Amino acid sequence: MTLTVNNTTCETTADTLAQLAEQHALPASGVAIAVDNKMVPRSEWATFTLQENQKITILRAFSGG
Repeated sequence: MTLTVNNTTCETTADTLAQLAEQHALPASGVAIAVDNKMVPRSEWATFTLQENQKITILRAFSGG
């Protein structure tokens, strides 16, 4: 399936948001994901089914000063 992940076209075999996060080796904390500009709570990642051509935005927390 083709998705847009952080403005880059991406081919994936992931069916759910959790599988996509795993494929992208995202850490267990400090990450948020929006699908088509709507935030998806981490508690819903395992059941959130991906669809062709969705726009995924992965946000990572950074610290610093």
